[in-house]
Amino acid sequence: MHAVRLHAFGPAENLTYEKTDDPEPGPGQVRIAVAAAGVHVVDTTLRAGDPNGPYPLPELPTVPGREIAGTVDALGEGTDPRWLGRRVVGHLGAAPGGYAELAVIDAEKLHGIPEGLREDQAIAMIGTGRTALGVLGFTELGAEDVVIVTAAAGGIGSLLTQYAKNAGATVVGLAGGPAKVRRVRELGADLAFDYTAEGWAEAARTALGGRTATVVFDAVGGPAARAAVDLLGPGGTHLVYGWSSGGPLTLAPEELAERSLTSQSVLGPPMLARFGGGQVGMRRLEEESLAQAAAGNVVPTVHRFPLADAAAAHVALTSRATMGKVVLVP
Repeated sequence: MHAVRLHAFGPAENLTYEKTDDPEPGPGQVRIAVAAAGVHVVDTTLRAGDPNGPYPLPELPTVPGREIAGTVDALGEGTDPRWLGRRVVGHLGAAPGGYAELAVIDAEKLHGIPEGLREDQAIAMIGTGRTALGVLGFTELGAEDVVIVTAAAGGIGSLLTQYAKNAGATVVGLAGGPAKVRRVRELGADLAFDYTAEGWAEAARTALGGRTATVVFDAVGGPAARAAVDLLGPGGTHLVYGWSSGGPLTLAPEELAERSLTSQSVLGPPMLARFGGGQVGMRRLEEESLAQAAAGNVVPTVHRFPLADAAAAHVALTSRATMGKVVLVP
């Protein structure tokens, strides 16, 4: 098979597309003929050799990637034979191996792909989608809400935009650049602004006609997040799930008290605690996420790259040149 391998930590060009041995499934595992593999920001930090991420650095050489979808073509000993030939999607967790034409995964991590959902769409929902639902679960949105999504053209942000609209909220979507702003409007946002353009916050304030925001879903941090939080009214909520600007916005206790605001980083332990912890809670979010897409309640945005162009995908993702979920296609 062909796979993308990393022999030394460093820049994206260290990812090489090469021929390697086919993996064989062990007991309780299946092998998947991969039709789509997800690319995550965590993949880029691991590739660079950053030891501060949620997963330990892998032994080298390694095949990166933790989200795979395709068709089961081989079974390990003791694996339920009903998996053979099925279209499936799964999150590998701490074990990489997804950037390949063939990948092995524990059968207990599999989900059947619902009819009508493409493999690349299933990839968008299995990791990114479960996170979006997890973030959404920290608030209850309704028609009275004004929601600001700071990275509304991204994988999670594009889903949050749709979920907020489905709940009846007024949605203000922020994105970097005209093409992304157009995409945010297509996703259904009531208002869309380029957060890299001067004066966007005042334009948003004017367009809202006196209404203040009730929730900010923040994946950007930095000045854009600061301006978004300034649009929150008393009792508003600032939920942080990323900081693509390089660092999160931290609000002083004095400001939180004076404005009656809530600010919380929701990834990692907070999300695990809220949704039952461990694989059980995450699996429940995965199932619901796939069901939402299969029902047409949300449509994931997918940015595809050929598997051989994994290095280009990493560069595009880290330079914010992508929209939606980045997926490699063998």
